[in-house]
Amino acid sequence: MKINDIKTMNTTALAYLGDAVYEVAIRKFIMETGQSNADRLHQITIRYVRAEGQAKAMKKLISHLTEEEQTLVRRAKNRKITSCPRKMDPFVYKWATAFEAFVGYLFLLEEKERLDWFIDSAIAVINEHGA
Repeated sequence: MKINDIKTMNTTALAYLGDAVYEVAIRKFIMETGQSNADRLHQITIRYVRAEGQAKAMKKLISHLTEEEQTLVRRAKNRKITSCPRKMDPFVYKWATAFEAFVGYLFLLEEKERLDWFIDSAIAVINEHGA
C-alpha cells in the first residue's frame, strides 16, 4: 500500500484496523503482568479498550503529535458518524474513533516505534486518569 493512499484513507477504515491492533497490544500488555485467569484478564482489558479511556488518552496526547498526525486525528474526529453505541456520548465516541484511526494509520505506515510510543503513552494516561 502506498503512503499517500494511507494518508488519505477513509478514517473509519483506519479505525477498524486500529481497533484490532490496539486490542492485541493491550492483551499482550495484560498477559505480561502474569495474570492467567481469563475472566480477570477480560476485566483488566476493558479499562484500556473502553472509548472513555481512548478518548482521554487522545486528548492528552494530541499535542505531542506532528502537524500531519494531528491533521489525521482531526479528520477522524470530525468525520460524520452514522452510528454511535447507545448511552455513549457522541463526543467521546468521536475522540475514541480518532484514537483508533491513528493507531491504524501508524500500523499501516509501519511506524513501529511511533506506534509503541503512542500505545505505551495511552496506557500511562489511562493508568493515571482512570477510565
